[in-house]
Amino acid sequence: MKISVEISKYPLHQEYIPFIKDFIERLNQHPELKVMTNSMSTQVFGDYDVVMSVLQKNMKASFEAYGKIVFVCKFISGDLSV
Repeated sequence: MKISVEISKYPLHQEYIPFIKDFIERLNQHPELKVMTNSMSTQVFGDYDVVMSVLQKNMKASFEAYGKIVFVCKFISGDLSV
């Protein structure tokens, strides 16, 4: 099953841009995912189990590395990238 996710990350820090860039760079290390970024959010497309596993791992890593962060996500079944 395919899934599309729109995700926005809001680190609760003054210097927030490096935290956001780090998260996006880690998502882009997975060639099995299609990752599209704009100034408002990042969209991730791929197999449901792969997308969820990658998001889980990287969201946890962000919490552990940077502390308080807000993630806002929308999950839609199907691949809306096409």
